[in-house]
Amino acid sequence: MSLPFAARLQNVETSAIRELFKLLGKPGIISFAGGFPDSALFDVAGLRESSQKALTDNPGAALQYGATEGYEPLRAELASFLQSKGVSDIAPNQLIVTTGSQQALDLVGKTLIDPGDKVIVEGPTFLATIQCFRLYGAQVIAAPIDAQGVQVDRLEALITEHRPKFVYLIPSFGNPSGAMLSLERRRKILALAVKHQVLIVEDDPYGDLYFGDAPPPSLLALSHEVPGSRDLVAYCGSLSKVLSPGLRVGWMVAQPELLARATMCKQFSDAHTSTFAQATAAEYLKSGRMPARLEEVRKVYARRAQAMGQALRRELGDAIEFTQPEGGLFFWARLTGKGGKLQDAGELARRAIEQGVAFVPGAPFFATQPDMASLRLSFATADVAKIEEGVSRLARALG
Repeated sequence: MSLPFAARLQNVETSAIRELFKLLGKPGIISFAGGFPDSALFDVAGLRESSQKALTDNPGAALQYGATEGYEPLRAELASFLQSKGVSDIAPNQLIVTTGSQQALDLVGKTLIDPGDKVIVEGPTFLATIQCFRLYGAQVIAAPIDAQGVQVDRLEALITEHRPKFVYLIPSFGNPSGAMLSLERRRKILALAVKHQVLIVEDDPYGDLYFGDAPPPSLLALSHEVPGSRDLVAYCGSLSKVLSPGLRVGWMVAQPELLARATMCKQFSDAHTSTFAQATAAEYLKSGRMPARLEEVRKVYARRAQAMGQALRRELGDAIEFTQPEGGLFFWARLTGKGGKLQDAGELARRAIEQGVAFVPGAPFFATQPDMASLRLSFATADVAKIEEGVSRLARALG
């Protein structure tokens, strides 16, 4: 019997990245494919202590059902965390806790998108958001980016032409691009939001993973400089990349009406994010361990990013082009075809698996007009020796 599945499922397909992971069981393979943080860097001792404290101090709250908006001590700690990053006027009741920032993005789609609505994203952008927005019936339009993030002039032209429901951006070290939106462009985007009265959805899971200077303040933090822009920013944050993805703790800051509707929809999906995970996260943030942990994680990822950049230049030369990332987890690169080398990243991915190394072709990250020569490489989970060996295998696959 063929089940009568919802028509909206025709708008999406299985993630090409998840499909690639099925091929990674080959012994000895070096993977640059995942977007995961390195589990060896998790503060297991700190999280164990925090979970034990949550169970000791208030076990009833940690193990019982909770408010859909989130565990109050965690909301307070997250507000303080945002204040430390320049969001001076944030209060706990201005955010809700979500099951990872992915749920926050799903709630944005669920509360705002009607079938046929237009949504603008970066080209390339986080694959799961393209799939999520399409699932709700959106026509997803890509705005071009460069090393400084989305090109503002092109973005404004697309806003004027399409009048989108909202614009989705990853300003700091985006997945997959690694791009960092400049301060000048951030201010211009807030001005565009006010001029065109369009919502900007800011996704910020990587902003704390910088290698040198901190990135410019978030759009949310800068919104106090642009009158009328605060209610036009919906900010999605996460502890997944900086503490632990297994906690599944994210949050969303938005204007009250959007938060209220998102909370209502969250009630229908999971009632609330795990109270035990929330209580553990609250205790961890309260402990003051986060700054030192972030400093150590940044050093490790900076060394790996430097090693990957050097290896790519040494092993692949002018057959590949990329901008050295200043933070995050990814290199975004493009095969040039110079020297008669392969320029199809999909074909290279297949050859690379045979050589014992994996990466993700870039085409699925584009909502429109995919660049078949592009690819994403993650340096997060491989040490320097594996990065060097993996890039050497990649060079052999390239021919």
